[in-house]
Amino acid sequence: MNRSLVSIVIPFRNTDQYLSECLDSILAQTYQNWEVIAINDHSTDNSLVLVNSYAEKDNRIKVFANTGQGIIPALQLAYSKSSGNFITRMDSDDIMQPNRLQVMVESLLQYGKGNVSVGQVHYFSDLGISDGYSRYEKWLNGLTELGTNYAEIYKECVIPSPCWMVYREDFDICGGFQSNRYPEDYDLTFRFYQHNLKIIPCNEVLLLWRDYDTRTSRTHEHYAQNYFLDIKLHYFLHLDYNEKRPLVVWGAGFKGKKIANGLIEKNIDFFWLCDNPKKIDKKIYGQELHHFSKLESLTDPQSLITVANTSAQSDIKEYLKSLHHQQAFDYFFFC
Repeated sequence: MNRSLVSIVIPFRNTDQYLSECLDSILAQTYQNWEVIAINDHSTDNSLVLVNSYAEKDNRIKVFANTGQGIIPALQLAYSKSSGNFITRMDSDDIMQPNRLQVMVESLLQYGKGNVSVGQVHYFSDLGISDGYSRYEKWLNGLTELGTNYAEIYKECVIPSPCWMVYREDFDICGGFQSNRYPEDYDLTFRFYQHNLKIIPCNEVLLLWRDYDTRTSRTHEHYAQNYFLDIKLHYFLHLDYNEKRPLVVWGAGFKGKKIANGLIEKNIDFFWLCDNPKKIDKKIYGQELHHFSKLESLTDPQSLITVANTSAQSDIKEYLKSLHHQQAFDYFFFC
């Protein structure tokens, strides 16, 4: 193992139109002690030819064929071929800022093991960025600037998959890429959280995150909303749920129903709250819905908030603050 080497794992599949920009951004890094472990995940375009052409010119770039199917086996293979003391991931359609590796290595050297180095991100697209992605970028960067990413871990994935770095030892402690749970980047984030790896604050944009219609996270079933809700509930029940406290679900929309049904399937009791007069005192899945004021009659409850409307979220947050409830301990936003 090389103590100063950064291993960059890059699965790729049919991204030949973006790979040159990605690899060129790595070659242009101010920190040059790196290796790229690129895994061809059964590409049918010119991606493999392109990556091989880079590998022929620079022996730090190593190319292998995925022996399985999909991104998780590709990541597992890449890691098995790596030898660096620092581990990071890069997506083949994104671009590193020139100082990304330098900033992350220096952060880890300063803070030591037990930490995750992250960076801010900037979305870009030939077609322009939607308001939703702009809001996500602002929200994510706000957390990263303060290092408070875990505070809202049940909302969305709070560590972007192509913009983190950890010590190899910490990566192994967290199970690396061995988990077969999708979405794999969100699962890894939860395992960093589970093993108490601290987030190092960062106020710099270190990654240019490309958006386009055929991006995997937009098209593959493993990144559909039901997978995100399943993984949120799985880790909440393992990491933050206290079975001695009353459990409360806020909201009876799609997400609320999905979470409620998941709890029912696991035989976990809960109270279901909403503010829709058409639903209050009615039953869904045999579970009665109550007005949110029901919360005040419960002793030391934990709340899962599935209400998506941002204005309503703000109102709920203020209401919970008035009851002296603390975020990430007494209540958790699930959307």
